Amino acid sequence: MIDGIINVYKEAGYTSFDVVAKLRGILKQKKIGHTGTLDPMAEGVLLVCLGKGTKLVDMITSGSKEYRASMKLGITTDTEDITGKILSEMPVGDYSKEYVTDIINSFLGQYMQIPPMYSAIKKDGKKLYEYARSGIEIEREPRPVEIYSIDNISIELPFISFDVHCSKGTYIRSLCRDIGEKLGCGGTLTSLLRSEVHGFYLKDSLKLADIERLRDEGKLTEYVLPVDALLDEYSVCEIKTDCTKLLYNGNKLNLSQLQVSDTGALTDIVRIYAQGEFVALYQYNKQEKNYKPYKMFL
Repeated sequence: MIDGIINVYKEAGYTSFDVVAKLRGILKQKKIGHTGTLDPMAEGVLLVCLGKGTKLVDMITSGSKEYRASMKLGITTDTEDITGKILSEMPVGDYSKEYVTDIINSFLGQYMQIPPMYSAIKKDGKKLYEYARSGIEIEREPRPVEIYSIDNISIELPFISFDVHCSKGTYIRSLCRDIGEKLGCGGTLTSLLRSEVHGFYLKDSLKLADIERLRDEGKLTEYVLPVDALLDEYSVCEIKTDCTKLLYNGNKLNLSQLQVSDTGALTDIVRIYAQGEFVALYQYNKQEKNYKPYKMFL
């Protein structure tokens, strides 16, 4: 079984689950999970965790993301992208490029975004898209998101494209919807390319066909990052040899049982290694003044 993280290029037409299902067949292993769902029409970076790496899924999804988005003004759809049912069509005003740019940039920083109906957000235990498919629209509470930057804006009305760097939980479909609303003519997403997630870039991503070829050539492991590759923010601790059994059993540990280069710089969560092999993340317990298991990678 392969353990680690692989940067997959999700092609248009596939769901994120489709990618996982195909990888299970290619790699002949079941323990595979994706991070940060991409819509079927979207392309780009999809981080996939393999084997022990699947325990990182909830941690990796917390990072910011970068996209190249294109939208069309004068149209709205039920899915907020071009694949949906058209809800309205309006003439696009003779806006200047400067005016449109100002409207786009007005979304920089934090803003309250209403998520789309066609999303996996749950309401009363049911996903919003399940309501939407039944023709039911649910009132959604606005959620705080942050747009860190919008660059490389191209405007050829009624089409607009731009690069956007945003926080977790931001829907680019909804950003396009909001830009269209603010311009007064509506707008919908026409294409989306995710270019970066958590330090993984588009240029390094592998299509499924690439992964299959590398598997056949015996070179795939060269493209799989180790499980701890994205955990640099956490301090490194080596378990003392006579305490290894305590670690593998998931027992609480005292600082005296760990080898640490600088105790004054320890993070709240630490990476623990046994003879150089990454084994676990442990978190400091202030009340008991010891470390308890946070995630075990066995």
